[in-house]
Amino acid sequence: MASSHPRPSVAVAPVLDDRRVEDALRIGVLIVAYNAESTLAQVLDRIPASFRARVAEVLVCDDHSQDATYQVGLGYQGGTSDLPLTVVRHPKNLGYGGNQKSGYLWAIEHGLDIVVLLHGDGQYAPERIEEIVAPLERGECDAVLGSRMTVPGAARRGGMPRYKYVGNRILTEAQNAMTGVSLSEWHSGYRAYRVDALAEIPFVSNSNGFDFDTQIIIQLIEADKRILEVAIPTYYGNEICYVNGLRYARDVTSHVARYRLHKMGFGSGEMAFASPMYELKEGEGTSHGVVARWLGEVGPSSILDVGCGDGSLGEQLRKLGHHVTGVDLDHPARQVGRLDAFVPADLDQGLPAELEGPFDVVLFADVLEHVREPGALLDQAKARLAPGGWVMVSVPNFSHWYPRLRVMAGLFDYDRRGILDAGHLRFFTRRSFERLAARHGYHVQRREATGLPLEVFQRGGKQSGSNSAGIGGILDGVGRFLVSMFPNVFAYQFIWRLEPDERPRVAGETS
Repeated sequence: MASSHPRPSVAVAPVLDDRRVEDALRIGVLIVAYNAESTLAQVLDRIPASFRARVAEVLVCDDHSQDATYQVGLGYQGGTSDLPLTVVRHPKNLGYGGNQKSGYLWAIEHGLDIVVLLHGDGQYAPERIEEIVAPLERGECDAVLGSRMTVPGAARRGGMPRYKYVGNRILTEAQNAMTGVSLSEWHSGYRAYRVDALAEIPFVSNSNGFDFDTQIIIQLIEADKRILEVAIPTYYGNEICYVNGLRYARDVTSHVARYRLHKMGFGSGEMAFASPMYELKEGEGTSHGVVARWLGEVGPSSILDVGCGDGSLGEQLRKLGHHVTGVDLDHPARQVGRLDAFVPADLDQGLPAELEGPFDVVLFADVLEHVREPGALLDQAKARLAPGGWVMVSVPNFSHWYPRLRVMAGLFDYDRRGILDAGHLRFFTRRSFERLAARHGYHVQRREATGLPLEVFQRGGKQSGSNSAGIGGILDGVGRFLVSMFPNVFAYQFIWRLEPDERPRVAGETS
């Protein structure tokens, strides 16, 4: 199944000799330095003369070095340099990521348009800085990543050790697969960003370690920023490597895995900060798919979509010929053009009095678990039904194996979406909901159970090809079989058609 979100563009920049330069853009260079007394001045000297005149600010961030890095920077600043240089020394070591955070905050505060990241140890060639910045100046992207992997064999010829090369390739492929992009390299520290793009992502919450670089790429992807790669040379000299390779691999892998889980709705969700909290479930075997199928079996009807969200489901129902009125707390501007009518309301206060009815169908699609008194809404829905009308409800199944395992393992917590959605105030099983419906004067006319919405496993990752589609079909078939045999354990959601009783219920009576 295709993801509902476009992926950020990733491309390789051509090398152009006649670039159009936007003189109005304020360009800054951030040099992160730690124990770089022997290389810092050379890095500054190697910034091309043609570029130096266009630089608005250069910030050297000495991360509390144990050598004379800061003094070297001050000496360069006080010499005959034509660079607009500022040198700071952190009172304590902030780490590689922490050092970048301070520099990017400085760039935002100083109103820069573009900031380039250079390393004080000279590992990345300052001579290529114009090529790094040019795509940003042309407005082609929001971030440029220098890549040592775009030219076959160049990384090894430049001295990259074989174990690092293999590790780089393995990690990059895994990160691409988990995030749905096609970068040639995730692990280069030569980068440039539009400062306004940095201001829109929560980079301050990132790690202070070397995994910061991976986290900021994930955030750019999540914010749908345009990423472009530029080929850079590989250089390995006498610089000291402070990276623990195994720990780094573990950390960056865990970040992309968490991002993928957050996109799917599991976990706290902060890495999927730009994704909508709730998305239309487009698969035929999902609750929204069942709603569309059932309502496609009846003629044009007037439908009250309670808790309509952004109107995506209502829009589908309108295409089936139904007249859809939506109710939700959200601002009606989000439903413009998707629904026939929209009435704002706090559902915890009940259905709004100004609703124009009656309705042939009152729809509660993944809604009743979010309100304090679902029984009260069921009572009010009955009063809004036209003769022969009915109520359709879908709720997640709390007796599903996933929450059972979480509780049994002592790991109960809320997720961003799904059965353990942090917004759920009520939890239901099939039996508990049917008892609730019976207490409020309904009987079950139809019931269906759905399996895991496999489409969510595509969110955040590479789009499915024929192989993954075939695997998805097999998993879907297995899931349907398990749901049919053991619905209480394997049903992800239950969907009901409820009809009002023709006579009042007697206390203690069950359906």
